[in-house]
Amino acid sequence: MRSSYLKYLLPILMVATMVSCKNKPVKETEHLAIFKGLYSFGPGEKSFRACGSDHEYWVADSSAQLELKYSQLISFERQCEPVYVEVEGKKVLSVKDGAQGAYDSTIIVKKVKKIVKEIPAGCK
Repeated sequence: MRSSYLKYLLPILMVATMVSCKNKPVKETEHLAIFKGLYSFGPGEKSFRACGSDHEYWVADSSAQLELKYSQLISFERQCEPVYVEVEGKKVLSVKDGAQGAYDSTIIVKKVKKIVKEIPAGCK
């Protein structure tokens, strides 16, 4: 009697194990770049301008660190003052509504590498 249960139970367990161990799709790795330049943050402004460029980008801070570190460097009264940053992220096309609609591209920050008040000579 016991062997008849095992005869049916064993294939069911094998099928259940195979279904539950299904390979999960491998997440495509993101291609991130390092951006170096000036970052300004204030009411209605989250902008980045790369050193040696006049082109400005809207900034989306998915790291949740850039705005925090900016506010620790710059007093509330001096908001919108630029600071030098080095961030890791990616550039995407901007959505054309709200404040970011004024910018054609957005930099999505994934990691803050450096943020300082002192702006290097080649980045003014």
